Amino acid sequence: MQLVDKDLLSIQETRQLLKNAKTAQTKLAQMSQAEIDFICAAIKDAAMQNLEKLAKLANEETGFGVAEDKVIKNYFASQVVYDSIKDMKTVGIVSSDEIKKIYEVAVPVGVVAGLIPSTNPTSTVIYKALISIKAGNSIVFSPHPTAKNCIIETVRVIKEAAIAAGMPKDCIGCATIITLEGTNELLKNIDTSLILATGGEAMVKAAYSSGNPAIGVGPGNGPAFIEKSADIPHAIKQIIDSKTFDNGVICASEQSIIIEKESEQEVLRELKKQGCYMLTSAEKKLLEKIMLTPKMTMNPKIVGKTALYIAEMAGIKVPANTKVLIGQETMVGHNIPFSREKLCPILAFYIEDTWPKACDRAIEILTKEGAGHTMIIHSKNEEIIREFALRKPVSRLLVNTAGALGGVGATTNLLPAFTLGCGAVGGSATSDNISPLNLLNLRRVAYGVKELAEIRNSIECAKSNSVEKTVSETELNRAVENKLEGITDLILEKLRNQLNI
Repeated sequence: MQLVDKDLLSIQETRQLLKNAKTAQTKLAQMSQAEIDFICAAIKDAAMQNLEKLAKLANEETGFGVAEDKVIKNYFASQVVYDSIKDMKTVGIVSSDEIKKIYEVAVPVGVVAGLIPSTNPTSTVIYKALISIKAGNSIVFSPHPTAKNCIIETVRVIKEAAIAAGMPKDCIGCATIITLEGTNELLKNIDTSLILATGGEAMVKAAYSSGNPAIGVGPGNGPAFIEKSADIPHAIKQIIDSKTFDNGVICASEQSIIIEKESEQEVLRELKKQGCYMLTSAEKKLLEKIMLTPKMTMNPKIVGKTALYIAEMAGIKVPANTKVLIGQETMVGHNIPFSREKLCPILAFYIEDTWPKACDRAIEILTKEGAGHTMIIHSKNEEIIREFALRKPVSRLLVNTAGALGGVGATTNLLPAFTLGCGAVGGSATSDNISPLNLLNLRRVAYGVKELAEIRNSIECAKSNSVEKTVSETELNRAVENKLEGITDLILEKLRNQLNI
């Protein structure tokens, strides 16, 4: 019996998906704004009709998060994202300036490679399909192996609706034979125009080193600073809401709390009151043993699990109402588990003497991991908020809101998105919340408004003005010097007369 090489099958499938997507995209690019908007509405409607079904599939297959919260994420990825992009101009002439004699034409990038994580699988498919089609691009999805079935089903649901609405059938495709070689083919193939990478750090680095343009995200390791002027009970509620939403799998969620020494007792009292468990030194060591793998990466066995599940896994007894596990920390580093990204209900807890030291601590945390992503501050002091805004190496500084929901634009007026750029400091091509505008190019049409002779005349005039200015300044300096000499002589003369010299 002849064995079938799965790697070769995966590569061949990917190549065919890309070839078909490229052909289909040329047809999509000829459609009007109204036709594309109609397709996007159909994708949104299909997703809305399957919110619960897709959320349940994702929860059951991956074991991550909370099904009810995944319903909210699917709603956000469909209705909320659609509402934010529906009026965007993404076809034809999108802007013009009659005075400057220039206008801009939207040009789709072509075929988008959509890498999908296991933490937010169905919602990320809906979101990336919407923003890609809106920009006139086709998209080929590469599912995470542990979320393969729910991703393929989500693609099927939205693709059928989009085709019924007039979309060329191969504008949305999805790999079904999942191998590393197939994913590499998707990243490096010449027919891939742009990679939209959401997932682990290694995968994002692979996207950026593929040779094709890529938009990726870095790790989220956002600290939350509760400044002494904050409404402390409300700040802690928001942090807990964020850290327990879908069991903390959204990368913008808080990873540590930083407070000032004088607020320590009030904050600790409120944390315990609202269902957080403060680990003893011994319990913290037990938890640290299961937080990282031997390769010093996040342990997938704790991702998206409840605080109770994780505590039991570590051999720690906690109250039945425990929502978040918190360990006091004084250090930051690659080998310090509590200072790292934790996509589950675990938080580090730092106590600093003053807010400037808290500011420095936040920078230290972000510099080690999470640079360019997100930070949260709870404060009523606008001067301190501005100071954090000026100094923090993040693309999003969220003020008085839940990190997970604020970062993606659910509780803030940031653009709704499930791919959050981390800027150059975070190794990303952009600091934006990614939208259709990041997935198209602009062709600028510029009319001539000057002749070469005018430019030459401008240079001569500039030279002449520069000479005149130099002469004028020289004359002024001489006049001032003469005036000063006259004043000095007058003062000396008066002194002589007074002293009868």
